[in-house]
Amino acid sequence: MLRRLIRPARRLPIWLILSVTAPFVFEVVLHLWRYSVPRPASELDTPFFTSCQEPDVDAKRENAVLVMLARNHELEKANKTITSIEQHFNRWFNYPILFLNDEQWSPRFIEVLNKTARGLATFEVVPQAQWTFPEGVDVVAAKQNIKEQGERGIPHAGEEGYHHMCRFYSGKFYQLDVLKKYKWYWRLEPDVDFTCAITYDPFVQMARHKKVYGFTIALWEVGKSCPSLFRSMADWKEMMGIPTNGLWKAMVSPSWVPFPFRRFMSWLPYRDARGDEWNLCHYWSNFEIADMDFFRTRAYQDLFDYLDKKGGFYFERWGDAAVHSLAVAMLVDPRQVHHFEDFGYRHDHLYQCPANAPGGQLPDSPLLGSGTWSPEIDNGVGCRCECDGRTPSNHPGYCLNRLKQPTTIKRPWFTGFL
Repeated sequence: MLRRLIRPARRLPIWLILSVTAPFVFEVVLHLWRYSVPRPASELDTPFFTSCQEPDVDAKRENAVLVMLARNHELEKANKTITSIEQHFNRWFNYPILFLNDEQWSPRFIEVLNKTARGLATFEVVPQAQWTFPEGVDVVAAKQNIKEQGERGIPHAGEEGYHHMCRFYSGKFYQLDVLKKYKWYWRLEPDVDFTCAITYDPFVQMARHKKVYGFTIALWEVGKSCPSLFRSMADWKEMMGIPTNGLWKAMVSPSWVPFPFRRFMSWLPYRDARGDEWNLCHYWSNFEIADMDFFRTRAYQDLFDYLDKKGGFYFERWGDAAVHSLAVAMLVDPRQVHHFEDFGYRHDHLYQCPANAPGGQLPDSPLLGSGTWSPEIDNGVGCRCECDGRTPSNHPGYCLNRLKQPTTIKRPWFTGFL
């Protein structure tokens, strides 16, 4: 009986099978091609410098500030970060440092950190109105949901303050009165090591090269923390009629399912309305050097307000890193994004460590002084890096390679298939 049922299928002419499947195959190939990222003719984002420079201590500074959000119990970790950035950068450039807290600062924290920062620090408290649930959110339901997220093991999702922090850094941060006088900021975190000398002014170079956003590390986001974020942002992009650029394409893994069946994929997490998937790549926002005027634009603030009304900062754990990254990919020319590959940086258990530039360490520089650093390696770009440049990072390089596709001619083969 079974043979009788399947025998006719064996007799289907091959031309009929091909004629039925060929349009679907062609549509999928065309769809994938539309999301391919064009290879530039030359490198569009190279290091500002590829060796040590004599710090220009008398040059004009940009209107910039170093910012750290911390709490009183993080005194030791905060002091570690400031000690490191003073040693590797700010002792030459003397930028102000702003500390933010959602509670009143302890006298001890102010005393210790102001001493480490050589009197360049100020200490402010985030207004309560900017560190709370937004209007229209059911607070009781949100708190219950936060508890359930923590029980499901989503990192930091069970901490109410972490949700407030993500929302704050995603939008309210840029509207703080204390920051309105500044254009540029460099985000710092407690427990950070800078492991290379930064002998030029990154703010000046960002402005000179018309950059908007700078980063060190790119990673996969924790998917279960934000299953509906990409859909919300893609919907807003579609609603505003924003054209797709190469960086947005680099954030997307187009679906291999043919039209019209592809739209059914939109029911899955991390998908847009067409069924294409966010690959979860994002810039790790623990380090950011950025132009705050971009985040203050009407477009970005409208996007934030749209997201805020969705409730995902609380009913999921939408992170500021993912929000920033997708917004930059949507609204910024890819040539205005800069990878600080010459910075040695460690936070938590992740690091970036460039190799030292051959012949570029300026051992006799009176400003840089004496010291020890790792051996120089061919093609290195670092300045007096103390970390081992033979191991440039300890995390997968897929997202970094993927997000640099619009600006580099270097294409590891695997980045185009995931």
